[in-house]
Amino acid sequence: MNELRRKIESGAKLRGTHVTLSDPSICAILGRVGFDFIWVDMEHTYIDCKALYIHMNAARSVGVNVIVRIPQNDYITLKRVMEMGVDGVIFPMIRSAQEAEKIVSATYYPPRGTRGFGPRDAIQFGLADLNEYILKGSLEMCRFIQIEHVDAVNRIEELIGVEGIDGYIFGANDLSGSIGQLGHPCEEPTGRLMKRAIEALRNHGKYIGFSTGDFRKETIDHFSEMGIPMISAGADTDYLLCGAQQAYENLSR
Repeated sequence: MNELRRKIESGAKLRGTHVTLSDPSICAILGRVGFDFIWVDMEHTYIDCKALYIHMNAARSVGVNVIVRIPQNDYITLKRVMEMGVDGVIFPMIRSAQEAEKIVSATYYPPRGTRGFGPRDAIQFGLADLNEYILKGSLEMCRFIQIEHVDAVNRIEELIGVEGIDGYIFGANDLSGSIGQLGHPCEEPTGRLMKRAIEALRNHGKYIGFSTGDFRKETIDHFSEMGIPMISAGADTDYLLCGAQQAYENLSR
């Protein structure tokens, strides 16, 4: 079983961070830190499929799982990402069960879904058993949807009913923006919306995640105390900027 899937199904706590730059050494460095997974973002960055594939190989070299957030409703990119054999995919800004069903279906082969056939590195370019991949390997990839809009919170029970979703990841900034409070993810009423959705998800035994660029202890503690086991915090640009600012300050004394 995919290590990431095994941990999620056991309800384990997972620690991750975000990669937004294209240099593969970033994944190699962050992977050695000890993170459970690296979130490579293709939604808000310049990372394309070629850069992603190089990132994946760097991550594999240090034994860290990779999950990829694809651009919103981008089925072509989704197909190419799956053919690489990623550990998980994240679908942003899902607002209804219909949206979730359509895009999750695209990750499964017929008769369960609508995925077209053409794996590459997912079957080691033909060295792995093809039928084994169809019947088992293709099911190992983890599938996440992001709760980033008040519509998703209001329809959380419907979203819970969609089969094939392995985790529900909150994006509090966009959630706050959907109610006219962009930039206030830790304040009310965004907090109440999250708590309401989290309660419903926990009542159904669903796995919950959270993504934030903020890696301060108080921020991570705030969301961890809400009962969220999977937290991805900080990003390569944040670490670069913080280190550079600290160096500049020290040099300027």
